[in-house]
Amino acid sequence: MKIGIDIGGTFTDLVLLYPHTGELAFAKTLTTYPDPTEGILNGIREILEANGLRASEIHTIVHGTTLVTNAVIERKGAKTALITTAGFEDVLEIGRELRYDIYDIFLDMPKPLVPRNLRFGVMERLDRHGHILSPLNEAEVLRLLGQLAGDGVESVAVCLLHAFANPAHEQRIGELVQVHYPHLFCSLSSEIMPEIREYERSSATVMNATVMPLTSRYLATLEAALKALGFNGNIQIMVSSGRLTTIEEARRKPVQLLESGPAGGAKASVFFGRLVEEPHLLAFDMGGTTAKASLVNEYTPEITHHFEAARVRRFKKGSGLPVRIPVIDLIEIGAGGGSIARVNALGLMQVGPESAASNPGPAAYGLGGRLPTVTDADLVLGYINEHYFLGGTMMLNREKARLSIADMLATPLGISIEAAAMGVFRIVNENMANAARVHILEKGLDPRKYTMIAFGGAGPVHAFQVARLLRLPRLIIPVAAGVASALGFLVSPVASEFLFSYVHDLDQMDWARVNRFLEEKEAEGMDFLAKNGVEPAQARVYRVADMRYAGQGHEIAVQIPGGTLGENALKEIKANFNAAYALRYNRGIADIPMETVTWRTVVSGPEPHFFPRQVISESNGVVQKGTRSIYFPGGDGPCNVPVFDRYQLSPGTELMGPAIVEEKESTTVVGLDSRLRVDAFRNLIIDLSYPED
Repeated sequence: MKIGIDIGGTFTDLVLLYPHTGELAFAKTLTTYPDPTEGILNGIREILEANGLRASEIHTIVHGTTLVTNAVIERKGAKTALITTAGFEDVLEIGRELRYDIYDIFLDMPKPLVPRNLRFGVMERLDRHGHILSPLNEAEVLRLLGQLAGDGVESVAVCLLHAFANPAHEQRIGELVQVHYPHLFCSLSSEIMPEIREYERSSATVMNATVMPLTSRYLATLEAALKALGFNGNIQIMVSSGRLTTIEEARRKPVQLLESGPAGGAKASVFFGRLVEEPHLLAFDMGGTTAKASLVNEYTPEITHHFEAARVRRFKKGSGLPVRIPVIDLIEIGAGGGSIARVNALGLMQVGPESAASNPGPAAYGLGGRLPTVTDADLVLGYINEHYFLGGTMMLNREKARLSIADMLATPLGISIEAAAMGVFRIVNENMANAARVHILEKGLDPRKYTMIAFGGAGPVHAFQVARLLRLPRLIIPVAAGVASALGFLVSPVASEFLFSYVHDLDQMDWARVNRFLEEKEAEGMDFLAKNGVEPAQARVYRVADMRYAGQGHEIAVQIPGGTLGENALKEIKANFNAAYALRYNRGIADIPMETVTWRTVVSGPEPHFFPRQVISESNGVVQKGTRSIYFPGGDGPCNVPVFDRYQLSPGTELMGPAIVEEKESTTVVGLDSRLRVDAFRNLIIDLSYPED
């Protein structure tokens, strides 16, 4: 048996899986601050007790966390120093010298995670091919390390100029740290991100070093707490690419955990997409703090290596700290159930990006929150049942929600409470639809050809209206919608990625060098999988090269064939590049040589597959729980709508909208002009129609 655990800003979600039968059980608890371990243990106790199990019976726990992201955003990492090649101490501050808003004369740029007084250059130099021009001055390094240890530095990032081509000098510094100052944490760029481009490599390495002590302590605390609970099984960690790694690897490269939670949602979308045979999906994940969207094409989520953390302006590309790690390509929309609504300086209603989180939470929680949130608006509009939130384990206060909306929104704007709540609801939906539309159109794709799959605690409440704004034909609310990211952890493969930069003309490639790297890393990957119980016959190898036309400054990812590469592979590689380039830019460029920049090898275990079957502990046999008065956008007033118990909707059931479908972890709102059916796996399939057409 396995448990998936996802820590969000507001709730901690848990999914218990019996892999041989596909049975699923869920739990949802408030995330605890400042120590999220307490919330994890609360959830584990709850889910074990509800299913009559002991912790010792659990084989694997898979975990994703926002700890790394929060530490970077809040600048709560360890005191960190950067050691680099002499003369390059200011790379973190210089960056790419690009302005993310050229018209803002008071532009705020992201501040480096390491201040100038903790950035040091040492004498050494390699050329771009990795040949030694000046040897490393080890005596200087030792003096510097002694100084850092005396100044209370806890972690050291090492990023030398051409370490991607030859890591020898970095490795030697790492050895000196380990031998003489073993209490210091140390991150080497040649291990974290062995790629060309010193700014991005320095940024990623520094970020890893900054969060390394915090992550190491957290994982050690979690391990000890789980052991005290009686768990003696395997712990796996979700990384941002939608793959699983070991707890040891997570300690060594915590920067890979930046987007681990949202990655679980994307992997759950792939799993359900295969079940319902929908290869092209728009995954919509709305939780208590944020909403995110991602695309799945041909049952594969899109992976990007261009990611920014801790943006000064949340939606401005270039305003954050770059991290070139593999990340599922997501767009953050900045609106969750806890997003705060207010009237801004212009007298207009605004929602987010600030969140009430779990403490104090929305006004309706009754935990001290006084500011109106999306959850408060949803409650006032009738979408949420105040007596059945989290299955009735947490009561909501509708009157407090109304008072907060009246005080902060309705009265200042001179409108009714219901009109103000509808304003919050519509603003959130429009923002999410617009962001998703741009995300899809930027890729040259048509949003109307995608089916939306919605999850997260608040996702099913808003998904129908977002899908309608995008004019999507179909909406899927899967089993486990309210805890889908945690389920996604349980359907993700164990995998590792290896890379090296080799900037070279494709027609003059040193194939022996390339093949040597590919073979060595494939062997390392196979060894990693073997340690995680994956047989060689179950392993899969993917190869990708970042390529461009000679003279260009940016690359695109191109599939590379398997086997030993040579002149015989040129035709296929060029064809793959031309196809990928044409898909992105709708054209190619003739008579210009192609070149590779970075080669990547991914060695992956199999993706778990099973037929989901939810364990239902409650059964009173009543399909329709009653009716509820709710408000729809564009309506003249409240509408009386039937409310259904999702656990009693058997496969094959068909309903006409409007309707409300309730379950413990979430609520699905089905609007007008739609038909809902329950498939064989109890997923809700909603077909939308547009009568005005």
